[in-house]
Amino acid sequence: MSGLAKYLLENGCEVSGSDICDSKYIDKLRNLGAKVHIGHNADNVPADAIVVASTAIKQDNPEMIRAKELGLTIYHRSDVLAEISRWGKFFLGFSGTHGKTTTSGLCSYVLEKAGLLPSYVVGGMLPDIGTNAHSQNGKFFVAELDESDGTIVKYSPNICVVNNLEADHLDFYKDGLKSILETFEKFISNMADDAIVLVNNDCEATKSLHGHKTMTFGFSDADYTAKNIVFSPECTTFDIYYRGEFLTDLKIILRGKHNVYNALSVMASLHQAGVDISLVKEHFSTFTGMGRRFQKVAEFNGITVYDDYAHHPTEIKATLSSAEGMHDKNIIAVFQPHRFTRLKNLWDEFLKAFDGVDRIIVTDVYAASEEPIEGVNSRKFTEELMEKVNIPCEYIGGNMNDVAKKLYPTLKENDVVIGLGAGTITALGKELLTLNKEVVNA
Repeated sequence: MSGLAKYLLENGCEVSGSDICDSKYIDKLRNLGAKVHIGHNADNVPADAIVVASTAIKQDNPEMIRAKELGLTIYHRSDVLAEISRWGKFFLGFSGTHGKTTTSGLCSYVLEKAGLLPSYVVGGMLPDIGTNAHSQNGKFFVAELDESDGTIVKYSPNICVVNNLEADHLDFYKDGLKSILETFEKFISNMADDAIVLVNNDCEATKSLHGHKTMTFGFSDADYTAKNIVFSPECTTFDIYYRGEFLTDLKIILRGKHNVYNALSVMASLHQAGVDISLVKEHFSTFTGMGRRFQKVAEFNGITVYDDYAHHPTEIKATLSSAEGMHDKNIIAVFQPHRFTRLKNLWDEFLKAFDGVDRIIVTDVYAASEEPIEGVNSRKFTEELMEKVNIPCEYIGGNMNDVAKKLYPTLKENDVVIGLGAGTITALGKELLTLNKEVVNA
């Protein structure tokens, strides 16, 4: 929502809105002239406004009620993004269960660094650039396309990457993966005849997508393949082949096999879009990752704290694989389950997601506006996890300050703490730093 607001502000629109608390995103919007209220209140709604809401905003929200009373036009956020995408630019879309923020951000970043003046709306802050959206005069428009609520069918990109697909958002997709695949088939069918869909050929679900528009990327038997992959502590290097012919070599400083797929898919999309590969290639190696994607957020006393948005079992496995190679470190995973429905539906998968760590801490569920589900809670999950894994597991309840206070005294040199989740877990690093300063200054 903040990205859309920024994009509209840069195109001369008057923008106001509300959120439940202040943030760095809100500060940036205010600096651009937006009027942002903290707290939802009917009085925040101008009588002549066009109202835009995300799926997270329920119908009993006081501002939604007032908008209906005033007879105002109400759009879903996807309607506005779809409208922006039709403003005459070459539209590059990035989708899939995992990786769409990183791939859309990486694509925007390398186009920006290459001086091609892209426009973009993505789900996180671009490193070095410090924004999640920008309207410019270049040829390309890049966007992250969210499938969580089915609204992806509203978009019609010229090129779309489908990173991977698996069961998620089961509160919306009642038939699981079957429903998700049906939605993506409809999405692809709505695209223009000359559009291209780049699908991960190493993912069973994505390679099952049909249509003449599809091309593939992967580690073998694909239109675009990554070969000669070398993982080192400082970087990852590999060669990209297009239909059997060498295209380019590539260097990235992101960790993990999943980021090879991410970089490969972005390069494939740019190649198909006609971008001169020599203009963008060097910038892949300076991309440090999107905010909240294995992001280092604190260092003290020989202890390192990372923050990651991972809130699905596959994402957690991928994030923890980024810690591979830290052989002299003690890896501590701090997991905040996101939504009661996700924890319930993927319970068994979460139990198997923590390979390669030395200690697991589970915090209270971040509800994300959901009501609790009887028998689905972090204490019970931790008890079952303790039976499954042969490493120390602990449940710590309360807010992130409470978690940090119990965790901090147990930390020692060479510990690596990895916060996992899409909620308030992002504050863990800050809380630990604050506690350390208090100890140092005592």
